[in-house]
Amino acid sequence: MGTRTFLVAGATGDTGRHTAHELLAGGHAVRAFVHRVDERSEALRAAGADIVTGDLLDIDAVRAALDGVHGAYFVYPLRPGLLDATAYFAQAAREAGTGVVVNMSQISARRDAASNAARNHWIAERVFDWSGVPVVHVRPTYFAEWLLYPHVRAAIRDEGLIKLPFGTGRHAPIAAEDQGRAIAALLADPAPHLGRTYTLNGPEEMDEHGIAAAVGEVLGRTISYQPISIDEYRARLAATGLWPYLIQHLVEVGIDCSNGVFRGTDRIIGSLTGKGPMTVQAFVRKHAAAFG
Repeated sequence: MGTRTFLVAGATGDTGRHTAHELLAGGHAVRAFVHRVDERSEALRAAGADIVTGDLLDIDAVRAALDGVHGAYFVYPLRPGLLDATAYFAQAAREAGTGVVVNMSQISARRDAASNAARNHWIAERVFDWSGVPVVHVRPTYFAEWLLYPHVRAAIRDEGLIKLPFGTGRHAPIAAEDQGRAIAALLADPAPHLGRTYTLNGPEEMDEHGIAAAVGEVLGRTISYQPISIDEYRARLAATGLWPYLIQHLVEVGIDCSNGVFRGTDRIIGSLTGKGPMTVQAFVRKHAAAFG
């Protein structure tokens, strides 16, 4: 089929970076759409990616970036603007005749989601569907990278605790690296998957007690789960300086997790890529230095 070119939005983010590297390793050309040039974009350039700077809220920049590509990965950060960015990307992809868009959504996306961001992801999926652009939606559960977020990592490192309001809610953490492999596979061979929605999960569903035990197993320490109230969680998030839109989302999906919305184990990554997603233990082992 020869060399094909793929646009990767958010290419310096967790899933975008891994998607770009996976496509490059597969012999494809990558056009990395980034907000600014920095050491992360320079690392992609060194790996062979073509770097394009722009803003997903600038339809002309998006249209230019999509020119001549075979497929594109669309991801937008957890901040206001998702619906505008989605509409611009869908229109630009129609104009460019893009063969497939893999759209990053989330497991909590649904019409009646209490999280503003999760509800907007559901609407963003519908926008792509209405546009007529060939699309595949992916809905990940909590990222394994959640363990590296400052408010979680600090409690693990300093107190030996995971402090979250998830109750007995269960999920199977999924690493961004494994998501990147799946996204690259969908871009490279989209035909069997067009119009589908795939939930991305890790290999083992656990509650937070189980996740804490898995982290402690690797770090050689006792790590425990300490359930906290939603009010305490909101206050802890606010103390880290997060903006209100993100706090509202994190609080509401925490409730979703406790209500079982995030349950499930991998049913697609292993079959798509020939390699199953990594366990929590494997993820922590790769990032052990982050926990001090």
